[in-house]
Amino acid sequence: MNTLLNRPAVSASFEVRRATRASRVAVLVLLVIALAVASAPWWAGRDALHDFVQLASYLVFAMMWNLLAGYGGMVSIGQQAFFGVGGYGMLILANYCGVSPFVAVPIAAVVATVVAIPVSLVAFRLEGGYFAIGTWVIAEVFRLTVANVSVLGGGSGTSLTALQDVPRALRESLTLWLALIIVAAAIGLLYVFLRSKAGLALTAMRDNAVAASSQGVDVKRARLFVYLVSACGTALAGGLYFLGNLRISPDAAFSVNWTAFGIFIVLIGGLGTLEGPILGALIFFVLNKFLSDYGTWYLIGLGALAIVVTMFFPQGLWGFVSRRFGLQLFPVGRRVVFRDDGTSARPATDDVTKALNASSAAHRA
Repeated sequence: MNTLLNRPAVSASFEVRRATRASRVAVLVLLVIALAVASAPWWAGRDALHDFVQLASYLVFAMMWNLLAGYGGMVSIGQQAFFGVGGYGMLILANYCGVSPFVAVPIAAVVATVVAIPVSLVAFRLEGGYFAIGTWVIAEVFRLTVANVSVLGGGSGTSLTALQDVPRALRESLTLWLALIIVAAAIGLLYVFLRSKAGLALTAMRDNAVAASSQGVDVKRARLFVYLVSACGTALAGGLYFLGNLRISPDAAFSVNWTAFGIFIVLIGGLGTLEGPILGALIFFVLNKFLSDYGTWYLIGLGALAIVVTMFFPQGLWGFVSRRFGLQLFPVGRRVVFRDDGTSARPATDDVTKALNASSAAHRA
């Protein structure tokens, strides 16, 4: 930092940029994709619409787990608890309370957020591996409780009957558009959050909670906030998934496979990045669609792929691509660009950029 501050005035003129050329192109590409998906009911088949809803559910679940573990440093293997609460909350509101299922999905997410408050009081008494196992136990308690409620179909589950009078084409279109809105909102809100002061505090807390606390970060409050946001997003994914499937059961809603799939998606895509879960969800969805019929061999293949990526690409596939080609589709940091003559600009060295980012993060945290 001393070297940077002591540079001659003629070469010390610089500006701090957050967007990159790749991020600008990514925004345009995402807008085109969103428009194409929104118009899918007029040109795509039923299977394609259903596939997008499933992909959206996987993606949102993985993004929420990534927020919790990749950014918040809280590794949970019990996020399926809120996935199931979102699914069953949507069904109860739709079947028994007369609420439109499409409106019931966000309402159920709010309910799951409220449920997460007392759950956090139990989970946050644990640390590290105990926290991970504790969240799994909590999810199992939810599963066993719901399985013993006969009005909800018990262990065999029940169907979503609130949509039986809605034409199939309209139902599928509304479900697709709801999925698109949830995905866009999840990506956009997380991006804005991670670029904010709270996002910097969260990253600092993940790297070193003690150091972050010494700099004024309220670690307990930040963890609770992230936990509640993750629960809300996970419940949205659960409500959306079972809205598309029209049927729910405790074993399907509270299965630990959901968290296993979420961890797989994040690890192969890239932990602690926004782009990683998107890439990982696409890879997982393709593998799941075309190889799931192979049963045990399919699961072995997923495990083998996860091992290979972990060994040779420890930062995930997107982490490798980002470092190799310098791509950032969702930049949450800052780039320093020096101006030598007032008109031309050149990027600062990585060391200078890292120094300014670290200084800014420490100051804002």
